[in-house]
Amino acid sequence: MNKMKARKMVELFLHEDIHDQDLTSEALFSKREFGEAHFILKESGVLAGLELIEIVYELLDAQVKVEIHKEDGQYVEKGGCIASVSGPVQSILSGERVILNLLQRMSGIATLTNEAVRKLSSSHTKICDTRKTTPGLRMFEKYAVRCGGGMNHRFGLYDGIMLKDNHIEFAGSVKEAVEKAKAHAGHMVKIEVEIEREEQLKEAIEAKADCIMFDNCSPDLIEKWIEQVPPEIITEASGGITMNQLQAYGQCGVDYISLGYLTHSVKSLDISLDVKIKKGGRDHAGFSDGYAASL
Repeated sequence: MNKMKARKMVELFLHEDIHDQDLTSEALFSKREFGEAHFILKESGVLAGLELIEIVYELLDAQVKVEIHKEDGQYVEKGGCIASVSGPVQSILSGERVILNLLQRMSGIATLTNEAVRKLSSSHTKICDTRKTTPGLRMFEKYAVRCGGGMNHRFGLYDGIMLKDNHIEFAGSVKEAVEKAKAHAGHMVKIEVEIEREEQLKEAIEAKADCIMFDNCSPDLIEKWIEQVPPEIITEASGGITMNQLQAYGQCGVDYISLGYLTHSVKSLDISLDVKIKKGGRDHAGFSDGYAASL
């Protein structure tokens, strides 16, 4: 994850949530009140986005000290403490929600991706994501996929050509679409073609596409068609593939299986902040987990 880009995005997220003040924390605590907080997993899973804790507090208040106890990509059991922070209570609480929103979603994606990789259990076929990401969060969500053991498909329309059914319809045919794309992009850009019918497959092979995606095709059909594909052409299966179907698709010989639900239908991993406040030289019990998680 590019820290400079992540920092710019986090600035926007903090502005969205705090704007120019945190009315609740500023009403309850002075800047001289210090405390400790611990990020705790409420369910087991694979972590992603821990560096964002540091970025948030770097932007909010340099007095907040951050200790990261685990690593991105690490599987941690329920109850594990993944990071601790200490410093002004105002600042700790002001950054809590942005951190949790990102950590929970990213760790949910990493956990789901890891489950898919384990279900597939293949030394050849790889799991990858799609562009079906949350607007504004693509960089974070695709990083989370990598933390879970998956691969990234193209990041956007700018870094790869993918000829989908609508492109092909407008262009006239697979052959015409590939030829036009090659003439425009040059030899450094890979071209992927989405196919659903055998005649499209033959056209894509004849046009020397770099990658062929079998869209909404059964494992049996792919296994039959893939014999026609030269070894230099990358193959991918996509479209409505469930967790229970992964092994079957892996066995049909494709190089990649792309899963949109890794990012568009994921359940966030449950993480909360346990807080302890130090005031006037004495420790005072902080908010309960339930209250902290609701802020």
